[in-house]
Amino acid sequence: MPDTRRRSRTAEPRIREIPINSSVSTVPWQGPICRGSVWTPKVDTAFKLLLSFRLVSAIWSNISDCDETYNYWEPAHFMLYGNGFQTWEYSPQYAIRSYAYIALHVIPIKVIRLFTAPERILTFYFIRCVLAMVCASCETYFYRGVIKHYDASVARLTLSFMLLSTGMYISAAAFLPSSFSMYMTLLSMGAWYSGHLPVAIISTAISAIIGWPFAAVLGAPLAIDIVYRKKKPQLFVVWVIISLCLVLAPTVYYDSLMYGKRVIASLNIIMYNVMTSHGPDLYGTEPWTFYFINGFLNFNFVFLLALPAIVLLYATQKYTGLKFPGIPHYIALAPMYLWIVIFFSQAHKEERFLFPIYPLICLSAALSLDSLQRLFSSLVGYAKHYTDFLWYIPVGIVCVSGLLSISRNLALYHGYHAPIDIYTALNNISSYRSIHRLRSDASVSVCMGKEWYRYPSSFFLASERWKLLFLKSEFRGQLPGRYEKGEDAMRVIPRNMNDMNKEEPSRYMDDIHCHYLIDLDTGKSTEREPDYSKNPDKYQPILSLPFLDNERSHKLFRAFYVPFLSDGRCTYRNYTLYQVRRPPKVKPDKV
Repeated sequence: MPDTRRRSRTAEPRIREIPINSSVSTVPWQGPICRGSVWTPKVDTAFKLLLSFRLVSAIWSNISDCDETYNYWEPAHFMLYGNGFQTWEYSPQYAIRSYAYIALHVIPIKVIRLFTAPERILTFYFIRCVLAMVCASCETYFYRGVIKHYDASVARLTLSFMLLSTGMYISAAAFLPSSFSMYMTLLSMGAWYSGHLPVAIISTAISAIIGWPFAAVLGAPLAIDIVYRKKKPQLFVVWVIISLCLVLAPTVYYDSLMYGKRVIASLNIIMYNVMTSHGPDLYGTEPWTFYFINGFLNFNFVFLLALPAIVLLYATQKYTGLKFPGIPHYIALAPMYLWIVIFFSQAHKEERFLFPIYPLICLSAALSLDSLQRLFSSLVGYAKHYTDFLWYIPVGIVCVSGLLSISRNLALYHGYHAPIDIYTALNNISSYRSIHRLRSDASVSVCMGKEWYRYPSSFFLASERWKLLFLKSEFRGQLPGRYEKGEDAMRVIPRNMNDMNKEEPSRYMDDIHCHYLIDLDTGKSTEREPDYSKNPDKYQPILSLPFLDNERSHKLFRAFYVPFLSDGRCTYRNYTLYQVRRPPKVKPDKV
């Protein structure tokens, strides 16, 4: 008799039934099974692609927001090395930032330092690479959820847009709570689409409590779906309580320990932004067009496709009879539209505020493009699979959008990467005895005036002997101070700090204390911002790199880099590292 048991063990695994109107089935963690002409990368292949792109971002992307430097990199530097800049948000008097979020990035480095002592600049890039890996993992989970809830065609387009978009490139490895909330949104939405409701609830809680409290808005449609549509209020309440115990309690305990008093940082930031008379509108106010321009720069045609997704889905349903099983469209896509309504209407607008919905923009654009293809193939009575109908249009859109995104990435690197390159060179100067001639134990002061907001962080300084000093500039707001020394530094209320962005003169030093100076040569000069290049006897240039001059450059070619064309239509200024020559000490005449 034939060995039926052996045959049953080696036979192909049985695949579950494919839902109506779906062209793909999945085996958990093994990716999609192709059917007909529809294909999409396996989950492990998608992870490898995403990780490759995110590591590129970690190494070559700029720090585009001074908030990332002073509110996150600097506290992390202090927790690791005992020195760094402190903003008013970290004063125990206000306590609107969470040290628990910083600790998530610092603790792995402290473990590594038990075995080796990497250079500070390597620590900076290591943290970025870890963030890139976390982002790629979360994107992969989200991609798997899209396959399960929608189909292979939508998932394939979503993956393409996430891989290639500038928005994901700049946000993936950013040390920002909004990027952290983006990771958690990927997990929450991926779990929701896959039916893993406890994971979705916990991910939303982590996003709001440890990351950015306003990200709780993205969980509202999830709550509505669980409580009202699925009729599972008990499940929702139980996992909310579990989330509070697992996330809120340890976060409050750790922050209270750091600040020396009871602190709920997520609540404090809501109170500051909502309950104070000025709120967040002291600076960063922009016109209503800001996010539309920014959205096109970061996603180009993908952003335009994302906006009408819900309309196109319902039009496709009406004319083709298509019905995706699972969550209704008006609930599944509600997080993106809810976020847009809230943040587009605020006066204070910043690029990072949209980070949490960047993956949802990619998904919505994929749904729009897929719906258009389904709709048109149905209207003309196309006999074959709808993905074969005018297949070159989605392929063309992905290719054109990808090229525009690469062009945008190159423009950002080519035009604005000079500060990081200058500080990297400065980090190496300490070992160049032909340039740096101070004693090995001497304190070294690096100064900057108007370029304070492009400082990449103290991780780029060679050691604790190297300090950054601020010179006066035309900026009249409040610059960060320094953490006090000692174990209780985070509990000390710093002097001369306010929450009104009022200038604090105590932050400034005179250039007589400077050994090195970094400045952008704009060709303009004021009393507080002299043109240092005009005084080479005192300020000796060591290294100059080109930096884009926005005002004198063509709008299109400064936004998108085109080889052989952009350089001729854009103007660049020198971003320069100077060595400050001290006047010789004059000995008194002998009596």
